[in-house]
Amino acid sequence: MAERGQLPPPAKRLCCRPGYGSGCRPGQRAGGAGPGSGALCAGPSSAAAAAAALGLLPLGKTQSPESLLDIAARKVAEKWPFQRVEERFERIPEPVQRRIVYWSFPRSEREICMYSSFNTGAEDPAAAPGGAATAPGGAADAAAAADENRLPFRRGIALLDGGCVDNVLQVGFHLSGTVTEPAMQSEPETVCNVAISFDRCKITSVTCSCGNKDIFYCAHVVALSLYRIRKPDQVKLHLPISETLFQMNRDQLQKFVQYLITVHHTEVLPTAQKLADEILSQNSEINQVHGAPDPTAGASIDDENCWHLDEEQVQEQVKLFLSQGGYHGSGKQLNLLFAKVREMLKMRDSNGARMLTLITEQFMADPRLSLWRQQGTAMTDKYRQLWDELDSSNRPHRTVFTRAIEACDLHWQDSHLQHIISSDLYTNYCYHDDTENLLFDSHGWPLWHEHVPTACARVDALRSHGYPREALRLAIAIVNTLRRQQQKQLEMFRAQKKELLHRGVTSITNLEGWVGHPLDPIGTLFSSLMEACRVDDESFHGFSDFTENMGQCKSLEYQHLPAHKFLEEGESYLTLAVEVALIGLGQQRIMPDGLYAQEKVCRNEEQLISKLQEIELDDTLVKIFRKQAVFLLEAGPYSGLGEVIHRESVPMHTFAKYLFTSLLPHDAELAYKTALRAMRLLVLESTAPLGDISRPHHIASVVPNRYPRWFTLSHIESQQCELASTMLTAAKGDVRRLETVLESIQKNIHSSSHIFKLAQDAFKIATLMDSLPDITLLKVSLELGLQVMRMTLSTLNWRRREMVRWLVTCATEVGVYALDSIMQNWFTLFTPTEATSIVATTVMSNSTIVRLHLDCHQQEKLAGSARTLALQCAMKDPQNCALSALTLCEKDHIAFETAYQIVLDAATTGMSYSQLFTIARYMEHRGYPMRAYKLATLAMTHLNLSYNQDTHPAINDVLWACALSHSLGKNELAAIIPLVVKSVKCATVLSDILRRCTLTTPGMVGLHGRRNSGKLMSLDKAPLRQLLDATIGAYINTTHSRLTHISPRHYSEFIEFLSKARETFLMAHDGHIQFTQFIDNLKQIYKGKKKLMMLVRERFG
Repeated sequence: MAERGQLPPPAKRLCCRPGYGSGCRPGQRAGGAGPGSGALCAGPSSAAAAAAALGLLPLGKTQSPESLLDIAARKVAEKWPFQRVEERFERIPEPVQRRIVYWSFPRSEREICMYSSFNTGAEDPAAAPGGAATAPGGAADAAAAADENRLPFRRGIALLDGGCVDNVLQVGFHLSGTVTEPAMQSEPETVCNVAISFDRCKITSVTCSCGNKDIFYCAHVVALSLYRIRKPDQVKLHLPISETLFQMNRDQLQKFVQYLITVHHTEVLPTAQKLADEILSQNSEINQVHGAPDPTAGASIDDENCWHLDEEQVQEQVKLFLSQGGYHGSGKQLNLLFAKVREMLKMRDSNGARMLTLITEQFMADPRLSLWRQQGTAMTDKYRQLWDELDSSNRPHRTVFTRAIEACDLHWQDSHLQHIISSDLYTNYCYHDDTENLLFDSHGWPLWHEHVPTACARVDALRSHGYPREALRLAIAIVNTLRRQQQKQLEMFRAQKKELLHRGVTSITNLEGWVGHPLDPIGTLFSSLMEACRVDDESFHGFSDFTENMGQCKSLEYQHLPAHKFLEEGESYLTLAVEVALIGLGQQRIMPDGLYAQEKVCRNEEQLISKLQEIELDDTLVKIFRKQAVFLLEAGPYSGLGEVIHRESVPMHTFAKYLFTSLLPHDAELAYKTALRAMRLLVLESTAPLGDISRPHHIASVVPNRYPRWFTLSHIESQQCELASTMLTAAKGDVRRLETVLESIQKNIHSSSHIFKLAQDAFKIATLMDSLPDITLLKVSLELGLQVMRMTLSTLNWRRREMVRWLVTCATEVGVYALDSIMQNWFTLFTPTEATSIVATTVMSNSTIVRLHLDCHQQEKLAGSARTLALQCAMKDPQNCALSALTLCEKDHIAFETAYQIVLDAATTGMSYSQLFTIARYMEHRGYPMRAYKLATLAMTHLNLSYNQDTHPAINDVLWACALSHSLGKNELAAIIPLVVKSVKCATVLSDILRRCTLTTPGMVGLHGRRNSGKLMSLDKAPLRQLLDATIGAYINTTHSRLTHISPRHYSEFIEFLSKARETFLMAHDGHIQFTQFIDNLKQIYKGKKKLMMLVRERFG
């Protein structure tokens, strides 16, 4: 709550005692301490008895029985405002007043917790007060525990346990005290003054000098409240201050007032003087009223009896949410507010309805609503999601709006409904009516026919408002009705089964599914029934252990408690809860429109299954599972597992996986039958027949009548994959079942990534370290891998390389015949590049030979298949496969020559210079220099280096080709230089080649072993003269090109370029003259570039 450092508001009612005589006055004590003196808040006879009276100990364990005075005072304190007590009785003995005042303070810590903490996760705040965690779970639970310790309620307990509460004083219906906040690293110790007013066991106002502003009580208010609840014998209790003042004479009153003013003169002196002036004025308003206010005197008859709720802070929190645009954190905060509303309603606290009203009013008062309406602003994605749930389309089925309107007209006056919720004995054994909406079943037990979500909303309303017994009665009637309807539906389907199966299509039987429904009907029924059979620690029934158990992770157990009257023999609330959950999960329902609604379907299904998994199955529950599984398989259009379902039915994969794992140990045949039936995903099948399109408005929004807008499709497909993986794991060692599961996977799963995951899963399971490989499961894994290869062969997939490598590994584990098979059929599985660079290369590696323990014959057979594959790939894609083909065919002369010829044939048309250079280098490395030379010359014909490409990656290849030609001899060099001159226009590259050719003699060993003369080649003769002229020409052309767009910052670089050009010019016999003429031409042509030409003159004259 918002506690502010200010005085509490003045008391509403006025206190006076007219007509006092000399006898015992009203309110005067019959005995005990003197007037105005304090007394400890002692219990009936002892601290133990006080604890028992408070509920801290069971009454059976008290040391003495309660007194009649305490019993009566406790009841009066709960129900009557103190003013009514005063008006009802002329004379109230002081001990009676004290006991009423004593018992008027709240006795339960639950309410203190509720008003000081959010319920952080437990569905039932009574079961997990203060947001206790459910089960340990590592870091998440550690974080949750840390969050819980920061809650005001937890901090208040810590302050109380740390002895930080002091100066506790109760004066009438007002409690005050100081709470010391220990010093922290960055903050000094602070003392907070806390004041609490209370009435009829409820705190009606709180103030704290800490200045904290929040919806809930601060930790200091919590600490003081718990001190009074836990240590009532240590709290000094006084009657209301007016009682004390009535017992003073004039001198005592004057002394009291003067001392009070003296102690607090700076705060109260102006107020005291103002009051004195008004009292002395006969016509003042204060003298027209009888009596005077007393903030400690309790409530008046007209005062509303409710817990203190800071309405302003509730409104501020909602405003904050709206102003932040509904981001994730603020949305969570709003959900917590709604959860607090439900918690209050369940405690029958009137503030629940008030808080909900405040939230709603704040939403409706948001100024953006009218602004958006005027501007016609488009909705954001967040509001689109909300609109998905509200369902703005003109649908024939119910929307949130229609539900809200209907809720306004919902009433509870139906006599049949009244009898159901009010009595365990409501039966009619003579009732015989064959109509569909009969009131009783064949047992005479009551049924309740109403739209299921609406009926379950009644159950939720009863639970939420603190009527659990009534909610349970109605829940049982609803479940019995659903079970009867289920049986009727089965009979109806059997009567028309042949016709439906012949048509092969079905219409949906329920557009509005129960799981994922905004009102959560199945979840409501399940929770109501589970609460009735929960066996929990009894410590929560007494307040003494309430806070000690807060935050502890308690494992809940559920038992088959004694059967309710309206259950079959052997049934219990537990079996009923499980059965209704299975009924709801197995219902065939249409996938709703919109992202939010579809996510909700998945989320609610998983939440319900998670709750079911907490229940340990026994023989009784296994019978329920068998019964429902058989029904779901046979119930046709009423079941999501029926033989024929609607194309857009919500898939059953997640539910079927749970059914499969639950049934497998008890009835494997039924488990597999259920799971295999659920594997289908019709929405991904080919276009539905015309008779199946029952929702044209839905189909119209899809890509050419193919797929509806299923936003959660990826999640659904992953669940389908999980179901298949679970079956594969369970079927290990069973050939027949593995073949059946494989067939189902190949038929129903349409995602290559999911099939690949299944293949990997099967491979891991088949090759577990602690057992021999399961060859059947390995073959299943290989089959799935081959299917993935075929599916992704012509599509782009970023995991394709990984998939290919994995398939080769899998085939290796299966055996040599599998490797041979994939190589012989490579064109249906791999691209030529994959087949040569990954498949054949891996198969031919030493590791594969060693792994398979291959003999020479087997090795040769695999090698032959690999060479055949390589040549086929090289023919199909020489650009990417030629080099791999040459490598693979190295050891077979005929195959190698064939591969080489393929390269030559492709060189003139389809291969790039880089590919040819790479193969040429390979040939040189393998000892084929002439073949390398041949390929290098072919590569040069594809190359073109312009004047400014002095960093081109092909330069190294050109230098290597020239060096190779030079090493082979003069003739080879003479043949390649014209190609170089034609292809390379870059002066620096040409000058580099020229220098290398003049440094050494061409090939010391030429062709046919003939020795060269050993003389260096002349620059004045071919072929170097041609290269020199080309180089000089390239320098001249490059110079003019660079001068066209040169900037001053490049002048120095240009001068260095001319220096390199001069070196090349000087290699010619008349080079000096040519260079001088060249420089003179530059000076004349570019004389406008004065600074540059000055630098040229300085360097070159």
